[in-house]
Amino acid sequence: MILTDQVFALIMEAMSRSAGSCSKTPDRHLWNFCSKGGPEMTDILRPVLELSVIIPGILLSYLPVKSYLRQTPLKLTAWLLPLLLGICIFGGAVCCALHFPTRWILFPLLPVIMLIYHKTLKISVWKSVSIFLAVFAVFACVNSLSRAVNALITADLHITENELWFRTGAGIFYNVICLLFVLAAWYPARHCVQTMIADENFAQTWYVFWILPVIFIGVNLFMIPKYRNTLYTGRVLQCYIVLILVLLIILLLFYVMFLMMAVSLNRNARLQQENHFLSLQQERYENLCMAIEEARQARHDIRHHFVQLSSLAEQGDMEKIKKYLSATTEKISDYNLHFCENQAVDSVFGYYSTLAKRENIPFHALVSLPTDLSIDEINLCLVFSNLLENAIQASVKTEPARRKINVEVYPHHNHLLLIHVENTFDGKIQQENNVFQSSKRSGNGIGIESVRHITDKNGGVCDFTYEDGIFSAKIMLRI
Repeated sequence: MILTDQVFALIMEAMSRSAGSCSKTPDRHLWNFCSKGGPEMTDILRPVLELSVIIPGILLSYLPVKSYLRQTPLKLTAWLLPLLLGICIFGGAVCCALHFPTRWILFPLLPVIMLIYHKTLKISVWKSVSIFLAVFAVFACVNSLSRAVNALITADLHITENELWFRTGAGIFYNVICLLFVLAAWYPARHCVQTMIADENFAQTWYVFWILPVIFIGVNLFMIPKYRNTLYTGRVLQCYIVLILVLLIILLLFYVMFLMMAVSLNRNARLQQENHFLSLQQERYENLCMAIEEARQARHDIRHHFVQLSSLAEQGDMEKIKKYLSATTEKISDYNLHFCENQAVDSVFGYYSTLAKRENIPFHALVSLPTDLSIDEINLCLVFSNLLENAIQASVKTEPARRKINVEVYPHHNHLLLIHVENTFDGKIQQENNVFQSSKRSGNGIGIESVRHITDKNGGVCDFTYEDGIFSAKIMLRI
């Protein structure tokens, strides 16, 4: 680039030497226009190169939030990329015409771009602002490094103090380093950072994350020398480069530590949540076992009741028979225990069909399961109990004429178990980051999250949808 600038200077010198002959021509304005055409284009390119780094910056900002876009990536690119290119070219032209630094354009422009960035996402303002400032802080360090490179390029050139923009070589260096950083951060941003954004257990940390990027941005602005020649005093330029690299390394280490801390906190929160699930499911399972045991005992006692009734019938004492039947009927649960061959699952469906009957909810279940299953019966019963309990709770809040619960359970290809539960609901179902919120308390719903947890451990899949007043749960388990 030094050679290019020298060649350009020689051309301008040759043109100035011929100015005498040209000045004798009658059209002096035409000569002034022709002699200034070249440098004007060069001057416009240099501030445009400084401003154009907002394009890789916004690209890096979108990488961890791709799944939270309000528009498809293609539609977003179709209008945002031309807009940013137009801003860079127009801003560079304004800087060149009015002869002032690009930061006078860039800093008023960044809040506008940050607002556009937030409006195109379905995440909180704290997350979007923190991500945007984190990228801006790194690019501010790269800008300071490019300023040092610009000083090295222009060390042997006799340029005036009012040179406001990077030389072309420094501007290209600035853009290349920013693009290389985007490529280096592509995988962490698309995986690790995206996981951190999705995890609501880490939500409060976003309130303070933005502080350090703002500090680093301020430090880089403070380090901009007021006069260009300051960098050539003693070892100022060498110290300037070392300080910039140290700041950039510290900033990147902070991001790595923050990410590691997020992973650790998320792991601990997930373990606490799993323990909470297990304690709740243990309590629910114990209650369910008690109901199942009561049903088994009642079925076992039926034979003895028949013996007693036969004895009373032989005696012909109808009054004692009536009293005995009345007392026995109150003790025998009215469970319908004829859904499938598997006794544990059969008892679960019997228990919840009775609850549905008490609430006047039509309950239709087609369950095709053999006596023995290779899947853990405890986990299978917990899946059914969570799904059926949620279905009953949602149906109770629905108008009586619309209430219904439909269940289909059947094996597929001898190694998969397909479960489909449908129920009606009224009101609004709340979801936050694909997690259903509880309708009985603040926070995540326990039942569906427990089903997801069991399904993930089994290696299966689950899908929950709701439309037109119908909530549908589809589960596939490996058996």
